[in-house]
Amino acid sequence: MAVSFDLFGTLVTADRPADPAEAVATELENRDVTVPDDWDDAYAEAHVDAPDGAEVPLPAHVSRALASRGVDYEHNAARRAVVAAFDPTVETRPGAREALAAARDHGPVAICSNCSVPELVGRTLVRSDFERDDFDAIVTSVGCGWRKPAPEIFELTAEELGIVPEELIHVGDDPQADGGVEAVGGTALLLEDWSLADVPSRLAALAAQS
Repeated sequence: MAVSFDLFGTLVTADRPADPAEAVATELENRDVTVPDDWDDAYAEAHVDAPDGAEVPLPAHVSRALASRGVDYEHNAARRAVVAAFDPTVETRPGAREALAAARDHGPVAICSNCSVPELVGRTLVRSDFERDDFDAIVTSVGCGWRKPAPEIFELTAEELGIVPEELIHVGDDPQADGGVEAVGGTALLLEDWSLADVPSRLAALAAQS
C-alpha cells in the first residue's frame, strides 16, 4: 500500500490572487509587456486545444492569449510573470505532519497535485513545514500533463511509488478531483468525510484489511 496526498487545501493552505488575470497583467507590465485593453477577455478565452483532462500550463495559456492580441514580448516574460503573480503565503494545515508520518509507516508517500503554475509546488513546500525529502515522489499536473480526476495522473503516481493503481490510497479535499483515484481502482480518503486527524486511524484500518 502507498499513500498520495493532494497539496493545496489538504496539506497546506496557500493564498492565490483574488483576480488572477489582473495579477498576471500587473506582472506582465512590470516586465515591460504591453497588456491588451481587453486582457480580461483574452485571459478568459481558451487558446490551447487540449484533450479532455489535460493540463494547460498557465504560462502557455498567457503566451497564447498575448499572441491572440498581436502582443510581442521578451522570451520567457510570460512564464516569469505567471510565477511572480502566484507567489503564495503558505500555512501547513493542522494535523498534516501527523497524517504524513502515519502514511510513511505504511509505505511510500507522494504528492499528487493539480497545479498549472510552474515552480509553485516547490515554492509552496519550501514555505511549509515539509521538505522535499518527506515525499518519495511529487507528481503535478503541470509536470505530467494531466489534471485530476484524469486517470493518467493517478496511474503515474502509482508508478512513481512502485505499486499498481489499485494499491494507491489518495487523501484530498475535492470529491470530484481527488475522488478520481477510484476510477483506477484506488481508494479515496476525502476530507469532506474525514479530517486530517482521522487519517492515521483510517490508514491503519485500511492496512489491516489488505
